[in-house]
Amino acid sequence: MTITLKYPFSLVKERLSLVKIVQESASEEDLTALPIGTGPWKYDSINEQQVVFSPNEHYNGPFPAAAESMVWDILVDDTARTTAMSEGTVVAMESVPADAQALIEGSGATVEAVQGFNLPFLLFNTTKAPFDNNEVRQAFFYAINTDQLIQNALSGRATPATSFLPENHPNYNEAANVYTYDPAMAEELLTGAGVEDLSITLLTTDHPWITSLAPQIKNDLEAVGVSVEIQSLASSALYADNLDVDNFTFDVALAPGDPSVFGGDPDLLLNWWYGDNIWTQKRTGWNGSDGYNALHEAMDAAVAATGDEQQNAWNDAFDVLSEEVPLYPLFHRQVVTAYQGDQLQGFKPIGTTGLNFIGTTATE
Repeated sequence: MTITLKYPFSLVKERLSLVKIVQESASEEDLTALPIGTGPWKYDSINEQQVVFSPNEHYNGPFPAAAESMVWDILVDDTARTTAMSEGTVVAMESVPADAQALIEGSGATVEAVQGFNLPFLLFNTTKAPFDNNEVRQAFFYAINTDQLIQNALSGRATPATSFLPENHPNYNEAANVYTYDPAMAEELLTGAGVEDLSITLLTTDHPWITSLAPQIKNDLEAVGVSVEIQSLASSALYADNLDVDNFTFDVALAPGDPSVFGGDPDLLLNWWYGDNIWTQKRTGWNGSDGYNALHEAMDAAVAATGDEQQNAWNDAFDVLSEEVPLYPLFHRQVVTAYQGDQLQGFKPIGTTGLNFIGTTATE
């Protein structure tokens, strides 16, 4: 197969990881119910509680399945997940709750944290006053005591955002605007924008770690004169019923995200939230704005460049985002993983959502 590009594109290797090879005869229903690919494992069954795998007998790559079967239990409740890990009924667990770490370690399991891109973001309805003013959006970030939020809700397992990317990312560059806790600046920006007696509904997803952030965010915003009502919703309801609707009227949303599970190059991560897609067309309503156009000018320059020229263009993009903040991270989380070290050989936690068992063998 030959791929012809419009211009030299240095990210081809990274993007090939997104290509999925499936049976030509497979329908959309087939690929949803029981997809078949080219990896070392194949699905035996998929339901809302459990996914069961067995080795793919047709796999001919360098990382064959190293066990007779693999079972993933889908446990949403943190208490149930913690119990399963501490009682040893599972061998690995992603997203360890901060308040459960000591209990899990006390059971004999290993807990490790890896800095990742994973983040909570504030998302504004930029089609609605006063959130159409970027200085009002900036005020929200100055008003929130992010350091305290990280300590209280995540036991310190995160790093305040100083750019769109986390500081350990190879393409990181500190943004032109870094939002440290400054309630006086928040009040100044709100006053300068002519905002008084602002009342908002803060929509949040019902992820436990997100709901744990909301009370302090409410208190911090109210300290600078913004009245806040919190409404916690399942992710499906938050998007389907409030953001992905015609004539959306919501104010501000707090939700998690981590597109780095699909790849880590800056263009992919930027396009996830700021491309010409549903995020900018409906969820922020930011597409077509001067800031959006400036961002895409920098992004277009970056993908057609290499080396320092490419990095400089991405730096410009990070600066634009830090100025506009239509959707922007509060911090970047460390991804905390627990595992039974005496039962898994070669297992290494990763900095994205999920678990990576490539090169791992079961010892029992």
